[in-house]
Amino acid sequence: MTEIPQRPRPLRVLAAMSGGVDSAVAAARAAEAGHDVTGVHLALSANPQSFRTGARGCCTIEDSRDARRAADVIGIPFYVWDLADRFREDVVEDFIAEYEAGRTPNPCLRCNEKIKFAALLDKALALGFDAVCTGHYAQVIVNPDGTRELHRASDMAKDQSYVLGVLDEKQLAHAMFPLGDTVTTKDEIRAEAERRGLAVAKKPDSHDICFIADGNTQGFLADRLGKAEGDIVDEAGNVLGTHEGAYGYTIGQRKGLRIGTPAPDGKPRYVLDISPVNNTVTVGPAAALDVDALTAIKPRWCGAAPTGPGTYTAQLRAHGGETEVTAELIDGTLQVHFTEPVRGVAPGQAIVLYDDTRVVGSATIASTRRAAVPIA
Repeated sequence: MTEIPQRPRPLRVLAAMSGGVDSAVAAARAAEAGHDVTGVHLALSANPQSFRTGARGCCTIEDSRDARRAADVIGIPFYVWDLADRFREDVVEDFIAEYEAGRTPNPCLRCNEKIKFAALLDKALALGFDAVCTGHYAQVIVNPDGTRELHRASDMAKDQSYVLGVLDEKQLAHAMFPLGDTVTTKDEIRAEAERRGLAVAKKPDSHDICFIADGNTQGFLADRLGKAEGDIVDEAGNVLGTHEGAYGYTIGQRKGLRIGTPAPDGKPRYVLDISPVNNTVTVGPAAALDVDALTAIKPRWCGAAPTGPGTYTAQLRAHGGETEVTAELIDGTLQVHFTEPVRGVAPGQAIVLYDDTRVVGSATIASTRRAAVPIA
């Protein structure tokens, strides 16, 4: 007697719906695949009016309404969950503290780690859901032994695996990314949303930090940390100007330095170092931004931690390219060496390691080593 192959059982899926087009289409695809889907919008601010407006796709009152309308069209239950306190503590306050310490954080990565795949996932599992579904462009691949791997999206142009590099194997076991395994343009996603009758089809994408209402990061930090005037100096310690808070600068920054004196060579100067201890910002030539090694802390692995040194590609920014590195975990700290120097790497950023398309893991950059400048 021929055995009839069994279809995988439908999963109970909690679809995180931001109010944007990607998460709406992801929820629709999950429902169309036969899963039992429930939509949820995360209220991440005690005062949503203070968050981005103008159809930014994250955190505002209008976004929650857009998400509810999309859920109604898809035909799934919908709820709003208040995670404002967790978001403020784990994302907003962390963001402020990192800048105050002279580092450059990535709040979207922290939100994925602490909110969407920690607070939200924990609550979902407690309520009997099997998976959390989001509109991220990435893939979860299941191996024959049942273990899971996180991979880049099929379409590299939209890949978002960098901000998901903080997910561990347990979290990957309950993650679903319906958009990651299809090579489609954003216009095609919008066309699909329109075919499905989703009003968010033409809604603009969100690119800015959702909790900074006017997009002015420096002003946001100044309101919370206060003005703290200090010196802008060159590499020799010569004072070139003043600033109103070292926290308002990032490594590699060129604009907004307000240095009246031109460099001796007439070339632009960039932020090379930020020292919260003596409240100084050091500037210098572009070549001084090149680094050939770094140390990273708080590693998180998408599976088993690697043993011994290995060769990988690394991504250092959400929209950055790949660079070849050798890396080794020594006493819980990741030591990374670049095959070719890279420019403008800032402590506080995440480094994500890849083995081809597979995400190996991520860590937070603690320090960098300047590349040797060739003698002319």
